[in-house]
Amino acid sequence: MRVPLSWLGEFVDLEPGTTPEDVHAALVRVGLEEEEIHRFDLTGPIVVGEVLSIEPEAQTNGKTINWCQVRVAPGVSTGSTTGAGSSTGAGSSTGAGSTTETVGAGDIRGIVCGAHNFVVGDKVVVTLPGAVLPGPFPIAPRKTYGHVSDGMIASARELGLGDEHDGILRLAALGIDAPVGTDAIALLGLDDSAVEINVTPDRGYAFSIRGVAREYAHATGARFRDPALAVVPAPSSVEFVVTIDDQAPIRDRIGASVFVTRAVRGVDPARPSPAWLIARLKLAGIRSISLIVDVTNYVMIELGQPIHAYDLDALAGGITVRRAGAGEKLTTLDEVTRTLNPEDLLISDGSGPIGLAGVMGGRTTEIGATTTNVLVEAANFDPVSIARTARRHKLPSEASRRFERGVDPAVAAVAAARVVQLLVELAGGVADDLGSLHDATPAAEPIFLPTGFISGLIGLDYTREEVRTSLAEIGASLEETGGGLSVTAPSWRPDLTDKWTLAEEVARIVGYDRIPSVLPVAPPGRGLTRTQALRRLVAQTLAAAGHTEVLAYPFVAEKANSLFGAAVGPGVPQMRVANPLDGEAPFLRTSILPGLLQIAHRNRSRGLTDLAIFEQGQVFRPLPGVVYGSTVVPPGAVRPSAHLEAELNAGIPPQPFSVGIVLTGNAIRQQPGRPAVAAGWQDALAAVQQVALATGMAIQVRQGAHQAMHPGRTAELFVTTDVGATSVGFAGELLPAIARGFDLPAVVAVAEIDLSVVFGRAGAEFQATPIRTMPAATQDLSLVVDTVVPAAEVLQAVVEGSGPLLEHAELVDDYRGAGILSGRKSLTFALRFRAADRTLTAAEASDAKLAGVAVAAARFGATLRE
Repeated sequence: MRVPLSWLGEFVDLEPGTTPEDVHAALVRVGLEEEEIHRFDLTGPIVVGEVLSIEPEAQTNGKTINWCQVRVAPGVSTGSTTGAGSSTGAGSSTGAGSTTETVGAGDIRGIVCGAHNFVVGDKVVVTLPGAVLPGPFPIAPRKTYGHVSDGMIASARELGLGDEHDGILRLAALGIDAPVGTDAIALLGLDDSAVEINVTPDRGYAFSIRGVAREYAHATGARFRDPALAVVPAPSSVEFVVTIDDQAPIRDRIGASVFVTRAVRGVDPARPSPAWLIARLKLAGIRSISLIVDVTNYVMIELGQPIHAYDLDALAGGITVRRAGAGEKLTTLDEVTRTLNPEDLLISDGSGPIGLAGVMGGRTTEIGATTTNVLVEAANFDPVSIARTARRHKLPSEASRRFERGVDPAVAAVAAARVVQLLVELAGGVADDLGSLHDATPAAEPIFLPTGFISGLIGLDYTREEVRTSLAEIGASLEETGGGLSVTAPSWRPDLTDKWTLAEEVARIVGYDRIPSVLPVAPPGRGLTRTQALRRLVAQTLAAAGHTEVLAYPFVAEKANSLFGAAVGPGVPQMRVANPLDGEAPFLRTSILPGLLQIAHRNRSRGLTDLAIFEQGQVFRPLPGVVYGSTVVPPGAVRPSAHLEAELNAGIPPQPFSVGIVLTGNAIRQQPGRPAVAAGWQDALAAVQQVALATGMAIQVRQGAHQAMHPGRTAELFVTTDVGATSVGFAGELLPAIARGFDLPAVVAVAEIDLSVVFGRAGAEFQATPIRTMPAATQDLSLVVDTVVPAAEVLQAVVEGSGPLLEHAELVDDYRGAGILSGRKSLTFALRFRAADRTLTAAEASDAKLAGVAVAAARFGATLRE
């Protein structure tokens, strides 16, 4: 919202010398966010001049210029000047470059002008040497077309007043007849400035000069004059037929609670908008269109009430406010024909739709160059309905921005009367008795505010008088009740709905700086949940090990889900998004890996070849044969009931929390004296073990298979649960063909773990053991088994058979070659034995080892290697 200071000063007392920075600082104190400061960015001398003569001169380039003699104010200095610049366009010339020449005589200037829309005797705006126009564009004498142009006759665009640049600005066109030599900057309102503020969704009243002036008064104590009290709406003696026929209300609220119409006849469509009005609209960020439209925009900015004006002669009968029919169309003012939705609220007459209520009018009743009779409409529309329509048609407007935040329903009749007043004063119209008033605004519900509630909530002792004064200052009505106050919010504050919002207002008006900066003490037992702490620990552990956390989109193609979502076969159930952002990726992911591989591809294409990345997040795994989703669309403005919430949750598939890991390139980069080491399946398994250590959960590794993974280089991951060994994911290397499909190297190590299962068991099997002080006995064990037998299972058998004396066991060698029969392999394990209370003998260690051999022999036919 842009607020011109001269306009603001009409409704609140501004101290002499108040700057835009001062206004910003004051508004920040009451919770409004400062944005920018806007000025016309020009300096004088810029004066009113009178054209004394015009001599057209044809040029060799085919252009005809006018050599003009222009009278300016007496006493304007002339003589030797050095200037800068050049200008071409509607105005006339002057600019950079340099020439020194005596020009002018007394108060008459010779000026070259390329425009032809003026005559002798016209009063124009003359920018004299030393002036600077927006750009910046400095003005100085300049020799051009055989003359020295001692100034420039300006166009509206050159002055920053508008987009018109086909001709110079004639003051008569603005209805101005000022003496020659008058300061044109002040005359045209170009000495004004505006502050821009960001209006939050709950502060819709601040989308008006009226609202901002009230807030400035709150901040500074300055006297506020409500412009809504300066106009008294006159009753209409002739009824204009308006019908409210809302058969499809949004959230049980009728689309139009207030609808006011007033008529003005005999408007002169040729009358120009006054310069002060154009300047204020320009600073407010709205371009001038025509006097009638400018007046409606002016009142909207002033009072916050959007206004729509119809060509009364183009209306076919009365007005009906209704919902659109299926397939109905409307051509809006931007000349776009729109297919309407049954939720759209329409303004229609006997010919059909003539406007999207609260958003934009239609072409058929548009104010035009021949409009003389005007119907003024000021209404109050339901915020949710208008917001949905504006977004549905991608048609934001100044009107919809205000309606969707809430407009004061009590100001509609005042705003209509204000438009009528301005059209009578500025356009020569006559107020007509034709009009209507429909008002179905519900009475405001009082809010009970207990004594002491605000002090207890904010943490600052507010006196009773401070509470009463603050609430009265924002316009609330107060009544004493037992134990507190009964507060009725003003009509322009629909955001004040409960005692908490009232407390915020008191804190805001009294001053945020009064609230002490005390760090609250968290009550015991709060903080991260167990699952949140484990998620954070997993992320920190992987990051500390050199992995980088990334975030991928959860939307993938069906093929990617089929490939990574199941170990075997493409028949994995999937969830399709109803309105996907990308038509090629309309499914919710069943695995984190596709998104990680896309990120790896993107980084590799940008020169980052050594990658170790991971992501934690939810995957979506619907159960086979279960239909998910809900046809119920909950209202956006209220919390759904418990029954509706349960129904919505039932339409959501299982969403386990997983972590995915991708490694490619070198795990260890080349260094002096050390060659590079490429990432492989070992690194993926190492990352899995890091997750296991972080969660305190034993993750078992077995030989596995997966349709996307390299055969023989794939491990399936298990944890022990109440129902036995449960698969929680896999690790290994991608198939080279799949890696090439992502433009990645042939070797890409990956892992994915279902953390939901791991977290459910995390810590259950983790038991810290005391450090043993007795000497250890170490032995090696080589067993020969079939090559198809997984080494991990053989190791597990040895551990189980060796008993409690075995402290540590690991595989150190896998040999296949001379001395070993074909189809067999030799697995060597390093074993460490230790007793807690004594030094083991060699015989005790050997007996324990042989017990492990016996179990391995029984399970896998293992034999000791000779």
